[in-house]
Amino acid sequence: MKKVSLSGSKRKSVGKKDAKLLRREGQIPAVLYGNKEQVHFSVDEIALKKLVYTPNVYIFELDIDGTKVPAVMKEVQIHPVTDRTVHVDFQEVVDGKPVKIEIPIKLTGLSEGVKSGGKLMQHFRKLKVEALVENLPDTVEIDITEVGIGDKIRVGDVDINGVKLLNPESAVIIAVQMARGAKKTVEEEAAEEAEA
Repeated sequence: MKKVSLSGSKRKSVGKKDAKLLRREGQIPAVLYGNKEQVHFSVDEIALKKLVYTPNVYIFELDIDGTKVPAVMKEVQIHPVTDRTVHVDFQEVVDGKPVKIEIPIKLTGLSEGVKSGGKLMQHFRKLKVEALVENLPDTVEIDITEVGIGDKIRVGDVDINGVKLLNPESAVIIAVQMARGAKKTVEEEAAEEAEA
């Protein structure tokens, strides 16, 4: 899993007024949940923006006033109108303790069903997983080469060594449905066979 450094400064006071003031200064309020206590700090909005608006998942090396802590991003609050980051929650990574995180899905290959005129439907962009940090993959790779029209790949079909998937096993990740154009060609072929 990719690692990235991010610097922050401890907040002197906590509250809505303080948070608004920080945002005006180009800082984002953040909280680090750890083993012992919560740490309230702020990070630079521009530095964080590059890491929030990306499909990648990172292990952060947080540097809060000189104290370095490994962490994962747990939750990001986005303003509904401006799309600016409002608040970020980080979870400290502890050796030997599993981490719950969402990992992006990467599809590989070209589906047989799509070649035949079907339509690929992807219901999940990320999967929620639990694993030790050293076992976390950058992406969940799913090969769709053998998926035909009407076929589905469910969460239960995916197996990653050392990683526990937390989504329901019956949840459909991808499916190939018959497109309207494909239906016509199948019906036309059936009609031609009947005439012959």
